[in-house]
Amino acid sequence: MRLLHTADWHLGRLFHNVSLLDDQRVVLDQLIEIVDRDAVDAVLVSGDIFDRAVPPAGAITLLDDVLFELCDKRGLPVVMISGNHDSAERLRFGARHLRKAGLHILSDLGRCATPVMLAAKGVEVDVFGIPYADPEHVRSRFEVDVRDFDAAHRFLVERIDAARRPDRPTLLMSHCFVDGGTASDSERPLNLGGVESVAWEPMRHFDYVALGHLHGPQYRGGEHIRYSGSLLKYSFSEARQRKGVTLVDIDEQGTVTMDWRTLIPRREVRVLEGELETLLREAESATPERRDDYLLVRLTDRHALLDPMSKLRAFYPNVLHLEKPGMLEARGAQQLDREKLHFSALDMFGDFFEQTSGEALDEEQKEVMRRLIDELAKEGTP
Repeated sequence: MRLLHTADWHLGRLFHNVSLLDDQRVVLDQLIEIVDRDAVDAVLVSGDIFDRAVPPAGAITLLDDVLFELCDKRGLPVVMISGNHDSAERLRFGARHLRKAGLHILSDLGRCATPVMLAAKGVEVDVFGIPYADPEHVRSRFEVDVRDFDAAHRFLVERIDAARRPDRPTLLMSHCFVDGGTASDSERPLNLGGVESVAWEPMRHFDYVALGHLHGPQYRGGEHIRYSGSLLKYSFSEARQRKGVTLVDIDEQGTVTMDWRTLIPRREVRVLEGELETLLREAESATPERRDDYLLVRLTDRHALLDPMSKLRAFYPNVLHLEKPGMLEARGAQQLDREKLHFSALDMFGDFFEQTSGEALDEEQKEVMRRLIDELAKEGTP
């Protein structure tokens, strides 16, 4: 049997106030192509289907389109669990009726020990799902004394262990932060001010563990305890990450082999660093595709710049964020005494004057500005 493991779709996500719905549709179309090309028998989605509890209408429509392609047109089972970005109650609306169509939504903690049985190519496997749940939710639902995420997760895994059939391969889906995992800037913390990680050891006896929450593909404790990662790069800290889905082959004995399929985004996410003039020269020879990428630009110029964002966007329309570490370093190197501040202000005005007029200040103009800055500084002295 061949399964496709994916997670963290975050449908409806905004990236620096830019909607990613069109970008998400492009990679989800590729996911469907992978399903067809690689003869996938079922799809596992390990949480954070939506980016927020009340998703925009376009995100709901996109999910409906994808599920129609998978469940209705192809007759494939899809198993999904809710993540910390999802509303578990909203996500599981109509779940009992949708099972008949092959869509299994596991977002009720009370049913986490009830498996979904998948069968294909002479192989049967049980799939258990642990939706995102904080310790308070687990305490309230089961009336047990668990004080942190690890204790709550262990309790749920033990309930599933007790329900497992020894004669059938067993898969576990969970949306959690496994201890030692590598996080990125786009992941919302599971808990503010406390420990949110869970141990991998209680999960090691499952034949495969399909994890969600961390956006970089990785595994913890064993290659079969794996994050597939997100569909797209959702922060500039993910610029160097690869994105895709994991294919999982499993036989009657529970022997698992894994493979990877890359997803090609509509636009790449990149970080450019250098002086403004250098970046503008390089932009002139950039391909149209590279110019269209989502960019964070770090300018290393140590002097004042006149409207650098407009100059950059003339070549790169999707510059989403601009940083000026060079300016900060230059300012940080100066002592905060009045004489230094006067000198800095004069330099900054000189840079501004040269960029607007095309000529440098002459000595007479510098002296006039120096006197004006001194007068302004005296007026501001208490």
